[in-house]
Amino acid sequence: MEPAIVLSISVAAVVIAITAWGIYISFGPPSKELADPFEDHED
Repeated sequence: MEPAIVLSISVAAVVIAITAWGIYISFGPPSKELADPFEDHED
């Protein structure tokens, strides 16, 4: 394989993994522990 193709696939895999991790943290079970700063400071 061409080195450029391997690099492109590697970068794409890292970007997809980071995106999936962010979605899991935002909407998955760990999201219950996140604090909403707007709810904490309502008037």
